[in-house]
Amino acid sequence: DQAALDSAEANVASAKSQVSVLQAQARSAEAQLEQAKASQEQARTTLSRTTITAPAAGRATSISAADGTYAQPGQVLMMFVPDEVWVKANFKETQLDLMRQGQPVDIDIDAYPDKSFHGRVDSIQAGSGTAFSLLPAENATGNYVKVVQRVPVKIVFDKPPDVLLGPGLSVVPTVKVR
Repeated sequence: DQAALDSAEANVASAKSQVSVLQAQARSAEAQLEQAKASQEQARTTLSRTTITAPAAGRATSISAADGTYAQPGQVLMMFVPDEVWVKANFKETQLDLMRQGQPVDIDIDAYPDKSFHGRVDSIQAGSGTAFSLLPAENATGNYVKVVQRVPVKIVFDKPPDVLLGPGLSVVPTVKVR
C-alpha cells in the first residue's frame, strides 16, 4: 500500500504543478483575447474611415477616387457641390452705396436665358476681395492710381432653382435698391 500512497502523492504533486501551468496558459489566452479585441476594434475604425459622408445634400463631381485605391491625407478625391447654392457677385464699391441686406435681386444666368430667378441680398463682405486674397496688392511705388475695388456680395435664391447650378457659371444680378 506504500506504493499506492507514493503514487497518489506523486499524482497530487503533478496535479499541483499542472495547476500553475494551466493558470499561466489561461492568463496567456486572456491576453491573446484582449489583443484580438483590440485588433477587431482597430479594423472597425479603419472600415468606418472608408465611407465618406457629405455634410449636406448635393452632388459629387471631379471624382478622382476609385474603388480599391488608397488615399493619402490631404489628397483631393472629389469636389462637392451642395444643393443649396447661392451667387457671389463682385460689385464695384461705387455700386454699394444704397445696397442693403434683404433687398430683392433679379438673377439672370447665361446657361438658362429663358428662365428668370429671384433672390435677395444675404450679406456684403466687410472689405474688398483683394484685401482678403492670398497675395494682397501692395502698390508702394509712390505713384497713386485709384482703382475701383470689387466687393463680394452673397445673394441667395428665394426658392431653390429647378435647374442644375454650380460654381463658375456666368450670372448677371440686378439688385433693386429703391
